Amino acid sequence: MNTNGLLHPDMPLPPGPFAGTLHIHVAFDWGDEIDLDHARKARGTSGRPLPRRRRTPTSIEYRPPPVRFDLEPVSLELPEIGTLTVPAEVALFDFAGVSLHLRVPFYLDAAALAALAGYLADPDNVVRAARAALEPLHQDVLPGIRDPHWSRLSEEYFVFALPPGPPLSPADLLGTYNSWLAGLVRLETGPLSEEEIGEALRRHLSYSPEDLFVADWPAAFLMDRDCEETLLAIEFANLQLLEYRQIDDRLDDSLTTAYGLVRLGPRKWTSIGRTHAGPLRLLGELKVEANDLFERTGNVLKLVGDQYLARLYRQLAGRFHLQQWEHSIQRKLETLEGIYTILADQAHAFRAEVLELTVILLILVEIVLAIWRH
Repeated sequence: MNTNGLLHPDMPLPPGPFAGTLHIHVAFDWGDEIDLDHARKARGTSGRPLPRRRRTPTSIEYRPPPVRFDLEPVSLELPEIGTLTVPAEVALFDFAGVSLHLRVPFYLDAAALAALAGYLADPDNVVRAARAALEPLHQDVLPGIRDPHWSRLSEEYFVFALPPGPPLSPADLLGTYNSWLAGLVRLETGPLSEEEIGEALRRHLSYSPEDLFVADWPAAFLMDRDCEETLLAIEFANLQLLEYRQIDDRLDDSLTTAYGLVRLGPRKWTSIGRTHAGPLRLLGELKVEANDLFERTGNVLKLVGDQYLARLYRQLAGRFHLQQWEHSIQRKLETLEGIYTILADQAHAFRAEVLELTVILLILVEIVLAIWRH
């Protein structure tokens, strides 16, 4: 791909080229629950333990820990890089969340890296490749999935990782080359306003003077050597976002059904036999699933390790608007519960009225029969 004209001609570009790694995280949902023991047996492996930094307490772990497998290498075709085969790793969580991690090495200058970021703004090709790579594993673990359903939804996140050191420093990236860095985490090749640059780079972290983490909605920039725990925190936040979207999407379908019942009206004769047992049961399942997911969210700071990673997770949660998603789900659950309570009360009241009318009619019939006999 020709990168000429993609970037603003006056934009300062950092000196390159850079040897780094593009980390691609793609999350899917396969159903209600995965039997992780079945998954281990199906693949004939116990998986791998959680990577740890020296400062991470040994008591910190996922509960229950996900199962991690290496998959067959995945073939990708990316602009500026070309066609290459990259290592693939998958993590299976007990709540049927699945996260694929692809590691794409690159050796590119600043303009080419920006062009690659612009291409990733439309991730359809990457998602299709991820689905194809996971299909054999899905077939292997399918008997161990409760209520299997491979959701149409997916969530993808990209991390541009560079090792620290010359010719770049975090101060240079946040200062002289801030417009280029902002375009990278926004997956945007066109010029950005000063306000957008400031917003894109507003949430950044550094543990030492040499490392830097900048997170935005579609992508992140990471300058660090020992970054496995950071990537796991990103993986978990991205998977949480998918699970929130999944529940929210199902709640939208339930609301559509509920509003349809409301439009039928409370005085229809068909409401005599309607108990709303099915929708109420589904609502109960969604509430349990949502509360379970919120519980995992509340405990996530215990999972990601030390204080720096806790701050990093909070930064990602803010970028992904996880708290707003949680509030939206809670509101929809309350709305659904209110609608079905009203519908149930209306149906009960209507059945009571019909019963009263039936009793009156029977009394009238008895009176008429008594008069007729005499």
